Amino acid sequence: MLPLIGILIVIVGFALRLNALLVVTLAGLATGLASGQSLPDVIAAFGKAFVESRYIAIVWLALPVIGLAERSGLKERSREVISHIRAATAGRVLLVYLALRQATSALGLVSLGGHAQMVRPLVAPMAEGAAENTHGAVPEHTRERIKAMAAGADNVGMFFGEDVFVAIGSILLIRGFLEQNGITVEPLQLARWAIPTAIVAFVIHGARLLLLDRRIAADVSAAADERDTGART
Repeated sequence: MLPLIGILIVIVGFALRLNALLVVTLAGLATGLASGQSLPDVIAAFGKAFVESRYIAIVWLALPVIGLAERSGLKERSREVISHIRAATAGRVLLVYLALRQATSALGLVSLGGHAQMVRPLVAPMAEGAAENTHGAVPEHTRERIKAMAAGADNVGMFFGEDVFVAIGSILLIRGFLEQNGITVEPLQLARWAIPTAIVAFVIHGARLLLLDRRIAADVSAAADERDTGART
């Protein structure tokens, strides 16, 4: 039972909202010491795990590059580009991104997208620019709604698109779970049955994205009415 003290430390630490890295480190040290290992052995285990998993940190290298690009005007340039396309609306821009995200994920290219790499610096500003190009200035809560829908398009596209690709972790996880419960299926079968699910997800969320344009128009109209009422009073 004593090695389970690490779980208690994690629960208490998170409940007190302490630094997550500190809590997890203390939990690991306590678990190692409670299981009879010496302090040097526990630290050596930490170092070995870090070295073997250091490739996970590679993704963080892209964040400073994205930050520099944003500081150099990436968002403004994205809005400017989309303003030259008259047929572009917020809903249509996000619908195109949903289709691209789902198609590339179905081919195994799940890294071609993401909130930090694509949604925040490119997709959301382009959708906002398209909304302003169509309706003029939009209220702040509508701007936040557009950002949320952009993030949702990325989530839906990747989640339902990646299952179509055979050699993806989610397919292997499903196969392993079914196999443990006595159901043997091939990854190709799972991927094949993921296709109709992906199509339905695209149709449903695509409809929501197209309805977003109506919601933006209603919000802009309501905001204009409030301004007129305030001006008369």
